[in-house]
Amino acid sequence: MGAEESERQEALASRVRNELSAAGLPVLTPGLARVLANGAEAEVDDGADAAGGVYVGWLASPRLRECTGRAFRLRLPDDPLLRHSGEIGAAMTRSTAATLASTGFAVEDADDGYRSHPLRVTGGPARAAPMWALRDDEVAVLGW
Repeated sequence: MGAEESERQEALASRVRNELSAAGLPVLTPGLARVLANGAEAEVDDGADAAGGVYVGWLASPRLRECTGRAFRLRLPDDPLLRHSGEIGAAMTRSTAATLASTGFAVEDADDGYRSHPLRVTGGPARAAPMWALRDDEVAVLGW
């Protein structure tokens, strides 16, 4: 992926983060320590292959991730936490996809068993300003 395309993808990821935050979801910011992180995560895969692009996933709380990891390490496939964690991921994926689609983003299933982020964002809304942007009537000073 060239510099121009990489910049375009980073801008798209930023728009995704803003829309998810506007919807009230916690959103990870680039550079946040993983041990502190939870919420929606939009990242750019800047590979030069067809898998490149913007991907969105959900990161459960650090505590839930630790408990889930413990169940895997101890080989406890019947631990109810594993099913619960999977259900959380599925629900948040559906919710995130619906939220982004509602604001005009083109979203698809990443369809990649190796990727932790199940959604791929292939395009953003056609309008330049987001729906939550300040409008002229909000900033106009009456009587001037």
